[in-house]
Amino acid sequence: MIPSVNPMGDKTFGLLNYLYGPGDAEEHIDPHLVAAWDSLAPDPGRSADLKATLHELQILLDQPVMALPESERPAEHVWHLSVRAAPEDPILSDEQWAAIARRMVSATGIAPDGDDAACRWAAVRHADDHIHIIATVVRHDGRQARIRRDGARAQAEARQIEIDYGLRRVNTGDGTAAKRPSSAERHKANRQGRERTPREELRETVRRAAAGVASEEEFFDRLTAAGLLVDQRVAPSGDLLGYKVALSDDRNEDQEPIYYSGSTLAPDLSLPRIRERWAGNASDPAQDAATDRSSGSDRIRPSDARRQATTASWQAVLIIDQGEDGQISALIAAGGEVLDALAKTSAANTRQELRDAAFVFERATRSHIRAERKHARGLRKAARDLVQGGPALGRVEDGATTAMLIDMVFFLVTAAAHWHAMKGHAQQAAAARQAAEHLRAAYQAAAPMYLGVMRDRGRRMSLPLQRKQTAHLRQAVPELAEQVLAEPGWYALASTLADVERAGHDPAALLAEAAERRELGTAESISDVLVWRLRRIADLPADASTLPEHTTTAPTATRPATKRPTKNKERPANSR
Repeated sequence: MIPSVNPMGDKTFGLLNYLYGPGDAEEHIDPHLVAAWDSLAPDPGRSADLKATLHELQILLDQPVMALPESERPAEHVWHLSVRAAPEDPILSDEQWAAIARRMVSATGIAPDGDDAACRWAAVRHADDHIHIIATVVRHDGRQARIRRDGARAQAEARQIEIDYGLRRVNTGDGTAAKRPSSAERHKANRQGRERTPREELRETVRRAAAGVASEEEFFDRLTAAGLLVDQRVAPSGDLLGYKVALSDDRNEDQEPIYYSGSTLAPDLSLPRIRERWAGNASDPAQDAATDRSSGSDRIRPSDARRQATTASWQAVLIIDQGEDGQISALIAAGGEVLDALAKTSAANTRQELRDAAFVFERATRSHIRAERKHARGLRKAARDLVQGGPALGRVEDGATTAMLIDMVFFLVTAAAHWHAMKGHAQQAAAARQAAEHLRAAYQAAAPMYLGVMRDRGRRMSLPLQRKQTAHLRQAVPELAEQVLAEPGWYALASTLADVERAGHDPAALLAEAAERRELGTAESISDVLVWRLRRIADLPADASTLPEHTTTAPTATRPATKRPTKNKERPANSR
């Protein structure tokens, strides 16, 4: 159940007229009163003269306000709360909604239980799934209601109502979420056939523009290139104070663009907060941006950018498992930038799932724990390289490294979910888990073709060479060997182990290192996970089709696997 406190207003009749009207898209069905401060309050929805009864109800609600001297009346006296059930909740009766309304006005301070001098209020129902509560904030004794923190108190009461009525349990927020689109915005988007409201489209576009950005100039260049209308707020001194953006086709009645400031799109999209992203960089961001623009022909290849992002993401996972809160908060925020950049540069077969993953994960990137941005330079550079490298060009290697990166970002996102859950950040943890499901779907779209090549190569290996790889497996991970051997992906892992040995590494040692870096007992495919880890650690091509077929002859000398510092060894956590 989601309660939403709307901004205070000064027109009681205007709000009543909307609540009892047809709605912006004829969505109001049978508007009627379910509860009020007085059981004899008139119900315009059950009256033969709607307008006259609306005026009557308005006068009654406003009486305590009008009884005050004009100089003492509050400039804004109309309080408005909407309470909405979840889509999967059962349809509640009028009597149940009436009881919920009374609990809400009591919890928020509008009409505490037993207070005979409380404010006047009315609850209107014009849809199955929600009610609106209108109140005037002057009490019968002339004092104003104490409604400070009314939103938080409404949320707390909603959590208890969910328990009492057996409704869907909504995760508790912490005040760091982006503002939800209003009902009017949603209805307008539906009328215009938009997938998302302009507010949501702008938030997604601005987040992508900010991914890995290194300077104000580059940020605003990206906004303009994305087709947004940009209005910068400049002080008399010439200093840039802020910005606002609009969609070119989103206009008001006067055909003027409807602008949104960055801070109204999301708390972390204000100009000061975006500036924090590149503050303290070791290099000069303006010089870096200028270098990027002047050296278009020397851009990083998409496959190289994805491989480097994979490494940066893995290093971030290690810190999220063991680092300080400020470090972890910064890495999760920067991980969101990597996901935004990946979605922006993804191929058609993964684009929608990656876009959805980035869209929901943005909620997981904000909490009250202040991010120490200096710890996120590696991930932010990875996001920048992904954008600068551009979209995957259709080459097989680009697609294979995309699959490798999605696999690693999945672990980063699940590590973020685990950390948020440990900290009691319910909404952020839920958002990260939802993003992980989209990443799982994207991986399943991206990986099979490339894993299939490795499996075919593994099946074509001679029996002696297959037995050799089986021995490496049993030596490295004896407790998982039988499970891995039974998986369809075993042949891809066997082929990768042979590639590792051909590259001069000790296959058993490198496999043990890959396996110990994160618990694998709950993975859907242990062999898939180990394939990508080994190919990354051994610096093997993600696209195995570029390598020669395996022979029965193996290299006579191998170099030992490079061991990582033991202080970075992970503790167990869920994996894909």
